[in-house]
Amino acid sequence: MRKIRKAVFPIGGLGTRFLPATKSMPKEMLTVVDRPLIQYAVDEAREAGIEQFIFVTSRGKGLIDDHFDHAFELEETMARRGKSLAILDSTRSSPGDITIVRQQEPLGLGHAVWCARRIVGDEPFAVLLPDDLMVGRPGCLKQMVDAYAELGGNLICAEEVAPEDTSKYGIITPGGSMGQVTEVLGLVEKPAPDVAPSNLGVIGRYILQPEVMGILASQEEGAGGEIQLTDALAQLIGQQRFHGITFAGKRYDCGDKSGFVTATLALALERPELAPAVRAFMATA
Repeated sequence: MRKIRKAVFPIGGLGTRFLPATKSMPKEMLTVVDRPLIQYAVDEAREAGIEQFIFVTSRGKGLIDDHFDHAFELEETMARRGKSLAILDSTRSSPGDITIVRQQEPLGLGHAVWCARRIVGDEPFAVLLPDDLMVGRPGCLKQMVDAYAELGGNLICAEEVAPEDTSKYGIITPGGSMGQVTEVLGLVEKPAPDVAPSNLGVIGRYILQPEVMGILASQEEGAGGEIQLTDALAQLIGQQRFHGITFAGKRYDCGDKSGFVTATLALALERPELAPAVRAFMATA
């Protein structure tokens, strides 16, 4: 079984739900405490053994490239003043580790993944959506990579969602389950609650076989008038092994303002230097 070495980060979205903050700043650079969302996702991928990071971007996303580059003036000034540069270690990438691919049109998640096809090649690969901030030890993708070593095939992160929210997610038709693993018998993108096959939603982490790229090449528009990754994956069911992995940890939907604020408070409470002040504020709020 081939190792999962490559990960695709679809980060070409406009971030309209966070305007005006995202008018000139990529939504992936919004910070939860003191790290941008893209940093959390990259750190999670590194923990899982990812070696090549494929950023599928759009116009105006140059700040993300800069974040993972050397900041010579900043580092020189800090060094001259005797300050440790260790805090910047996770923001530096080795030459060639990050590849930038441009998604010229916002045609959906499936199209964004397809844009990375030539870099992915014929290898299985991971997909991480930074909007979903996954907090746990080990990280979500590491848990999925460990499961992949036993199961192979395609894996998607699964989470029970409120029944009234099925129209916001790809929804799984579940088969048998054991522990964190659920067999996937079918997938449907954003079904209405009265026709949803379950309330087991697809969350923003995937391990996929390269054959999905061939399906995406001719994929038609689906829900929302976009090329949906879920629709392409549904065509692989029955041809390849397919499972959902329930993450042993906590997910924060940072594509939503309330989820973003909740994540900031939750992670601040995990920081010893911040927790007392945050608890004191919450007690009086």
